[in-house]
Amino acid sequence: MPDADRVPVAQLSRFMAAALRKLGLPEGDASLVAQLMAEAEAQGSDGHGAIRLAPYARRIRAGGYNLKPDIRVVQEKPAMALLDGDNGFGHLVMHKAAQIAIEKAKQCGVAWVGARLSNHAGPASIYARMPLAHDMVGLYFAVGNANHLPPWGGLDMLLSTNPVAVAVPAGEEPPVVLDMATTVAAYGKVKAKAQRGEQMPEGWMIDRTGQPLTDPKRAAEGFLLPIGGYKGYGLALVIGLLAGTLNGAAMGRDVLDFNQDFRTTTNTGQAICVIDPAAFGDVTGFKARVDQVIRDMRGAERMPGVDRIWLPGEQSHEKRLRSERGGLVLPAALREQLDALGAELGLAPLGQH
Repeated sequence: MPDADRVPVAQLSRFMAAALRKLGLPEGDASLVAQLMAEAEAQGSDGHGAIRLAPYARRIRAGGYNLKPDIRVVQEKPAMALLDGDNGFGHLVMHKAAQIAIEKAKQCGVAWVGARLSNHAGPASIYARMPLAHDMVGLYFAVGNANHLPPWGGLDMLLSTNPVAVAVPAGEEPPVVLDMATTVAAYGKVKAKAQRGEQMPEGWMIDRTGQPLTDPKRAAEGFLLPIGGYKGYGLALVIGLLAGTLNGAAMGRDVLDFNQDFRTTTNTGQAICVIDPAAFGDVTGFKARVDQVIRDMRGAERMPGVDRIWLPGEQSHEKRLRSERGGLVLPAALREQLDALGAELGLAPLGQH
C-alpha cells in the first residue's frame, strides 16, 4: 500500500500512550501498555492490539481499572511467586510477572509466577517471548476475559478461550513460538472480523442448535468451538485451573464478561513459567539442536500444492519484521475509531503523532 496509508509502529505506540495518559494512567505505565499493544499489532495479533484501546478507555471511564495499582508479591518461594495485580492493567501485571520469573529461573533453573486480580493483557506470545532475550524458554497460560465455550456436550458457557503460548529460543533460525487459544479461533478474531465487516469461516462458531455461525455480529447467539473436539475442552479446563483456580482468580461461573460489564473487577488469572536451558547443559548446543529440528520440519517432503512448511511463530516473526520496516496497515474502521477517541481526548489524529 502507499506509504501514506501506513502507520509506523512507533507512531501507533506514541498515539496510544498519549491516549492512555489522557485517560489517567501514569506516564511510564501508559508507555509500557502502549508499547505492548503496538507489539501485538506488529506481529499480526490484530484482535489484541489497537482494536482494544477503545474498550480499555470505556473500562477506565467506568471505573473498572485501578490506574495506580500496587502490584505486589503475596506468596513466594525460591522458584515461584504469586502476584496480586490490584486490578491494574494486565500488561503491567504480566510484564512484572515475566521479569520475576526470569530472575528466579536464573537462580533455580525453572520458575513459575502466577497472578490474580489482573486484567486482559494482550496476546499470550508477548509474555512467552520475553524470556527469549535471556536464551530461556517461556510458557504462558491465562483465563480468558469472557466465557464463550461450554463443556463438551453442554450449553452453559463455563470456559473461555484460555490461551497457551510457548517460546523456545533457537540459534540462527527464528525462535519457535506457539501461541494458541484452546478454541478454534480467539474471540478477539471474531471482534476483528466484525469491525472489518467480514464473515467468519465455518468451524469457528456454532449456534445453540449446532449449526454453523458465520456472522460475527451474531456471535452472542452461539459459542466458539474447541480445538480437537473434547480434547480442546479438556485443555481449556486444565489451563483455567492452573491460571485461575490455583491463583485464587476467576474461573468457570466466576469469569466476568468484560465485553458487557466495564465496571466490575475481572479478577483475571494468568501464569508464566520460565525454563533456563543452561540448567540442562550448554545453551549454544541446545539452540543449535533446535535449529536442526526447525530445518528438518521445514525441509520435510510436502504434500501436493503445499509451497512451504511453516514453524509456529514464523509468520508472526516475518510480520513483525515487515511492520518494523514498512509500518502497519490498519483497517479504515479501526483508524476512524482511534481518531474519534483521540478527538474526544483532545489529541491530534493518529497520523500526526
